[in-house]
Amino acid sequence: MPSSTDPLSSIFAALADPTRRAILARLSEGGASVGELGRPFDMSAPAISKHLRVLADAGLIEREVSARWRICHLRAGALRDAHDWLDAYRRHWEGNLDRLVEFVERTHAADSAKGARGATKARGK
Repeated sequence: MPSSTDPLSSIFAALADPTRRAILARLSEGGASVGELGRPFDMSAPAISKHLRVLADAGLIEREVSARWRICHLRAGALRDAHDWLDAYRRHWEGNLDRLVEFVERTHAADSAKGARGATKARGK
């Protein structure tokens, strides 16, 4: 399991599981009880609780006890940290792709110009 001193590893490990991502998607619509969160999944209550514990340990959700209900809420801060980390790489690759497009356009324009000059010379002979 990821080290508790490395929050991004915990976040990405939690996000690696499709069930946990589905739980987060449900929580993006608002808080829900543990029972409501587990209802669409074909798994035991302890298995759902384990998924919720992983999400809580990663800081992606918070759990509160209200009377006999355990309510979960999405915590946007942890997702923001992951987004910020990924965004640096997105900007890097977009910059690389922009430079590649410019190179291809310049190369294509140069090739077209050469082809036009060659056609003009051929007609002039």
